[in-house]
Amino acid sequence: MKKIFTILFLAGISLQGFSQAAKTSSAINPPGLALIKEAELKKDIFELAGDAFRGRRAGTPDELHAAVWVAQKAMEAGLKPAGDDGTYFQFYNLKRTITDNNGTFFINNKSLLLWKDVWLTQPVEAHLNGPVVWLKSMADTTQDLKGKVVAVKIVPPLPLPVSWMSLWGLRYTSLAVRQQNLALRRKGVAAIILVADKLTEASLGFVGHNYQEGLYQLEGTPTYTQKPIPVMVVLGSFMGDLQQANAIVKADFHTETYLYPSVNVVAKAAGTDVNLKNEYVLFSGHHDHDGVGVPVDRDSIWNGADDNASVTVGMLAIARAWSAKPGKRSALFIWHGAEERGLLGSRWYAAHPTVKKEAIVAVLNGDMIGRNAPDSAALLGTTSHKNSTQLVDMAMKANAQQTHFKVDFSWDDAGHPENWYFRSDHLPYAQAGIPAIFFTTLLHPDYHTPRDEPSRIDIVKLTKMAKWMYATGWLVSQTPQKPILDKPM
Repeated sequence: MKKIFTILFLAGISLQGFSQAAKTSSAINPPGLALIKEAELKKDIFELAGDAFRGRRAGTPDELHAAVWVAQKAMEAGLKPAGDDGTYFQFYNLKRTITDNNGTFFINNKSLLLWKDVWLTQPVEAHLNGPVVWLKSMADTTQDLKGKVVAVKIVPPLPLPVSWMSLWGLRYTSLAVRQQNLALRRKGVAAIILVADKLTEASLGFVGHNYQEGLYQLEGTPTYTQKPIPVMVVLGSFMGDLQQANAIVKADFHTETYLYPSVNVVAKAAGTDVNLKNEYVLFSGHHDHDGVGVPVDRDSIWNGADDNASVTVGMLAIARAWSAKPGKRSALFIWHGAEERGLLGSRWYAAHPTVKKEAIVAVLNGDMIGRNAPDSAALLGTTSHKNSTQLVDMAMKANAQQTHFKVDFSWDDAGHPENWYFRSDHLPYAQAGIPAIFFTTLLHPDYHTPRDEPSRIDIVKLTKMAKWMYATGWLVSQTPQKPILDKPM
């Protein structure tokens, strides 16, 4: 009996050890976590989001300057070039169409100054000389308006943007202009003059700057799918002039089109497994922002520290860790250009990858990862827009075992008014059928203002977010099978 008890006791120890070993083996132990350091992240973000880079606007020398800085840092981190022609760069052209600043606009022979009294909402060739039909309201459209220039006061859009939505004035004005444009185009009008209400006038510093900046597209893209008509916004003080009997409008607007270079920075770290190293975990972010714009409190440089220098430097930290402790699969790092102009850099790379598209097993994208409550974050591509359950499970496992954020999934809901899922660089990859998720710490009051400064970044949180992205990518790199795509978009 004593001998049997001894055998059972030893067996129990053995089983307990086996159970503990099983638990340990299921844990993620990314070997490079300790190499992601707060001091390096802080140093990098104060450099990149400092005034010297002038906000890194796409299509300007400032964006190219920032791209060279990123490439240099990637090389120092141990990454190898993976762009075009053996370089760290993938260049492409932006097609920018603008309204010529010499355009003229008169109401009853009274000259209005372009970009001060009147704003052309989209670049279009326009030559007007004739009477104006004043509409008392949008319901006053029963008369024949075909081929006529109509003027009407801006009507609040329906539904109104929710009160807490980011860039509320921009969204209010843009939605109102779009709705009235569509309604009046159906009547066959030749041109539309919208008289600004108080809410529109309050937002014209920002909205008007966007109108003046014109339209950015990738080279080769048709400028418009439908020929536009001139739609102008004028200050409310000119409403009386437009309401006069026999009011006459004269306008002469011209467009100009330029090609500007933009650039993706592309680098890689080779994997260790003889077979899996031919597949890639793609870390994604963007290095551009809004550049020099409308001053706020006498500051005209829109530094974009959170958006998106936070992810740019976070990816550099991940690169340092990955280069020192590579995973079985290779890692591909893409710092996209021209994200703020419409995801143009990621759209270009998704259509012109420098590695085989089929070799990209997952995209881990980040956008704004350095603000808000220190213990919370969000993950998108998880509910309404989920395209890979396995990839989401890996990200959540990494968080549970390493970073312990309270994860907000609500912004991934299809009904969320911000449509946040559709506003960052994972989208073209998801649309191309690649498993993709989006890490973010969400919006804040400094979003797209000059107040998005590096001094406002929570460096501790930024470090944790970089570690979460790294730990997720590490897990993806180690699994024998790549994450399964549930369904294409």
